[in-house]
Amino acid sequence: MSHRKAEHVKVVLGRDVEGRYRYWDDIQLIHSALPEVDFDEIDTSVSLLGHRLNAPIVITGMTGGFPDAVKINDNLARAAAEVGVAMGVGSERAAVLKGQYPESYSTVARHAVPLKFANIGAPQIIPQKAGDRVVGPAEVREAMDLIHADVLAIHLNFLQEMVQPEGDRRARGCLEQIGLLARVFPVLVKETGAGISHTVAESLRDRHVRAFDVSGTGGTSFAAVEHYRAVDQGAEREARVGKTFWNWGIPSPVSVLEVVPLGLPVIASGGVRSGLDVARALALGATAAGTAGGMLRAAATGFAETKTELETLVHELKVAMLLTGSRSIEELRRARYVVTGETRAWTRR
Repeated sequence: MSHRKAEHVKVVLGRDVEGRYRYWDDIQLIHSALPEVDFDEIDTSVSLLGHRLNAPIVITGMTGGFPDAVKINDNLARAAAEVGVAMGVGSERAAVLKGQYPESYSTVARHAVPLKFANIGAPQIIPQKAGDRVVGPAEVREAMDLIHADVLAIHLNFLQEMVQPEGDRRARGCLEQIGLLARVFPVLVKETGAGISHTVAESLRDRHVRAFDVSGTGGTSFAAVEHYRAVDQGAEREARVGKTFWNWGIPSPVSVLEVVPLGLPVIASGGVRSGLDVARALALGATAAGTAGGMLRAAATGFAETKTELETLVHELKVAMLLTGSRSIEELRRARYVVTGETRAWTRR
């Protein structure tokens, strides 16, 4: 498991794993030529799940469970604490079920991140084969305590599992188990690059889930990540499946539009690469935006690069706010926009 997690990071940093289309570019904010806003008066602060953030940005869960992840997660957590944004970690199964490199997660607890997300995969909350140990309330509590988490993120990664040579193939029963965990813990459900539909989000809301991270297609494709791993392992069928389903999923902006009407907090992630993308997501109604790929590359380099990347995202967000005449995030959520390209076709389906 530790080796697999290291391979994921290596592939993301070294291979082309992006989706074929930039859906966020289809969201065009309407320019205000006379904004009547001073840059210094713009307020980017927001409340997310009862926690105040300096900016509506979440470093979405990426990694943990192998030696080099200590440095990556420490850089991310330190930068998140200093800039005042939220952060999640990668799946903690390695630590709570296997005892592998818990320090790669617990380093996050050393920093005063204003909102922290623990992370467990939905396939691990049901038995995949007879005799399997599953993640239950005790393991969830351990995962949350490990990083001093405020919220549990349960990630949905069934596309990835279908391509992964050693992937889990069972999904029946996950919805019920998510509901049981959501009665005990504050739960956010997040996708991992294929998006969440209105129907799925509604079924989760009805089972006490408190928030969503849509993580739609258009950013890092985990079908692509697993395609490369399958090629390297000589798993020809899985390699082909990864190529076939490289761009599978609901586009991130479309998923935001699907889920926002349910009235729960929505984190827009999947292809968010700039502060302009953050602004686009908020104009669509998202509570915050999540970013991963650019932060991973920065954190693998050093803390200074990580903090600079975060601060640049916030600066770009403020530029977009000024150019739409928005003094606050609430005003930005009322900014006018036009939907073009493939995203427009999706919204007209």
